[in-house]
Amino acid sequence: MTDGPRPEGAPQGQAGATVEDVVLRANTAFYNAFEAGDLDLMAAVWLPEPDPVCIHPGNAAISGYAEMMRAWAMIFANTPYIQFFLTDVQVRVDGDVAYVTCTENVLSSGEGAPEEGFAGGKALATNVFRRTSSGWRLWIHHASPVLSSGGRQEEAE
Repeated sequence: MTDGPRPEGAPQGQAGATVEDVVLRANTAFYNAFEAGDLDLMAAVWLPEPDPVCIHPGNAAISGYAEMMRAWAMIFANTPYIQFFLTDVQVRVDGDVAYVTCTENVLSSGEGAPEEGFAGGKALATNVFRRTSSGWRLWIHHASPVLSSGGRQEEAE
């Protein structure tokens, strides 16, 4: 397969796959690398330049590929188990940039979890991807914690 120009909306990757399908697979690869705690897989997901940005719930932004990979190494060293159940997944593609929004329903063990148990949490995430000659690469990940049940009724009050 060549990496030549494609008409907008044309499939990339497996036969019959839409651009949105391919972006969703790139999004899944990010969460698979996170769950596996595999720094090589995580490094392969990210766009090295221009400076990628990663914002984890409740933390400051991490900018730059090298700094981000150091942060992932620390996260993986301190997270014995993590699993994501994604809901409310939506994808948008505009030329060579795409984004996925989703709710991360997280199950984890480690610091903050009950002894011999698991902790759960929820975050809203936006993952921005850029198309490269080697496929869609993650450029920006921003996850914000969900602090309440957050219905429209609460907003109106």
